[in-house]
Formats: sequence, structure tokens, C-alpha cells
Amino acid sequence: MRRKRTAQLALAAVLCALAVTVMMLGGLIPAATFCCPMLAGFLTIPILCECGAGMALCAWAAISILSCLLGPDKEAAAIYLFLGWYPVLRPKLEKLRQPLRFLLKLLIFNCAVFAVYSLLLFVLGLESLRAEFSDMGKIMLLVTLVLGNGIFILFDFVLPRLELLYRCRFRPHLWR
Repeated sequence: MRRKRTAQLALAAVLCALAVTVMMLGGLIPAATFCCPMLAGFLTIPILCECGAGMALCAWAAISILSCLLGPDKEAAAIYLFLGWYPVLRPKLEKLRQPLRFLLKLLIFNCAVFAVYSLLLFVLGLESLRAEFSDMGKIMLLVTLVLGNGIFILFDFVLPRLELLYRCRFRPHLWR
């Protein structure tokens, strides 16, 4: 029993380190601001499958703290901070009926996005982000939000498939 727990902790630690490394890439590649938090979210799937929701939430907290402290892209770190726990919550939401489930998922995403950008603009006062938003115009901001919702729907579509792929590939004895 103790060996299993040690192996789970080691897996979680290695995947946390990999997720923090992925989050560091957000400062190197401009489009990675939105891609890196999703990729780091995908890395919590093995932790959730092997160690459970508690360890996955601890991993999310560790990745969030390290990304906020060390990451060059604070916008990507804030997005992960507010949405990185979603892969852990998703199995609970799957128990709801379809129209309510879909609307609740979109509500969670939009509330998180508004919270992230409110924090970045009004609390932290990131002037570069404020200048970027003023250059875009209101219509482009709305288009960006709609596209973000579409990407979130794709993210939500891919999560259970990656979990199934992980379970079938690395844990085939669970499917016998």
C-alpha cells in the first residue's frame, strides 16, 4: 500500500513539473497564452485517474502557484489558476442532464474568463493588456469571447477522450 502511494506521489510530482514547464512556454510563443493552460490541464488527467480528485486538486494548486510566481506570461498563469481545476470538476458535471450540463459548463467558463480579466485589468492593472483590449475594439473582444467559448467546447470534448485513451493504453487491466 505504501509503495503504491509513493508511486502515485512521484507520478503527480513529475507531471506537475512537466505542466509548469509547459506553462513557462507561454512566454516564448505569443499564441501559447491560451494553449499552455489547456495543455497543462490535459496533464492533470493521469493524476486524476491514478491518484484521485484530491491529489489532482493539489497538483492544480502547485502548478498554479509556481506558474504565477515563475511564469513569464501572467495572463496564461491567471487563466490556468481560474480554469485549471476544470478537468477535476468535469466528471461531476457529467452526471447532470444534458441541457443543464452544457449551460453550466459555459457559465463556469465565462465566469472564470470574466474573473481572470477583471483581476488582470482592475486589480493588477496590466497596462499592456489594457492597451491590447483598447486596440481590438468592442466587436473584436466579443468575437474573441465567442471563439474562446468554442475552444472551451472543444477542450471539453477532448478531455473525456484523452482520459479514455489514458485508461486503455496505460491501465488496460481496468477494462477487462
